[in-house]
This record gives sequence, structure tokens and C-alpha cells, in this order.
Amino acid sequence: VQLVESGGGLVQPGGSLRLSCAASGFTFRNGYMTWVRLGKGLEWVSTVVADGSRTYYSDSTKGRFTISRDNAKNTVYLQMNNPKFEDTGLYYCVTVDYNGGYYFDYWGQGTQVTVSS
Repeated sequence: VQLVESGGGLVQPGGSLRLSCAASGFTFRNGYMTWVRLGKGLEWVSTVVADGSRTYYSDSTKGRFTISRDNAKNTVYLQMNNPKFEDTGLYYCVTVDYNGGYYFDYWGQGTQVTVSS
């Protein structure tokens, strides 16, 4: 399994940024995908189900971030609109598996997002 994040960088508050995660080595279209970030702590950001029909967000990102996926391209995205200083962190793309309960399985190497004016 390989997950390669990209798109991070420096963004101003109120700007926008789109993260991408290219996946390989597993059947991407069958599984949930998640973004997790490491800022002051480790925080779940968002999850999208296998076919992209349902999405879930943390309270801190709801209404500003949008997760989506393209199963034809084996890629998951995180559109970050109106970022805030507290959104600064290392953003990881993570696969989600199920074995009596959902758990985070494989992680990418992360892409750094810095929100600064």
C-alpha cells in the first residue's frame, strides 16, 4: 500500500488550498478514506465513504473543508477553504478498515500545511 500526499504549503487565512492523495497497492474504490492532521495534537479531519456518496467532518472543519474522491484516478482530495491559523499541521491521508469496528490502517508520509499571514 502506498499513499502519497501533495498540495501542502503556505496559505493565508481566508485563502484556499487543495490537498491530494494518490493511492496504490490496494482496491481503492472499496474502502473509506480519511484525512488526519497533526497540529497541537492528532486530530481526525474528514472521512469519505467508498463511493463518495457520504462525507463526514470534524466540527472544526465542517463548512470550510470538502473531502472528495475520484475512484477512476485512485485519488482522494481535501479542499481547504477559509483556512484558519489553527488548521496548520501535517496532513495525512489514511485508509480505513473494519474488523468489528473501524480503524485507521495505512498512512501516507504527510503534507505540511501552514496557515500564516
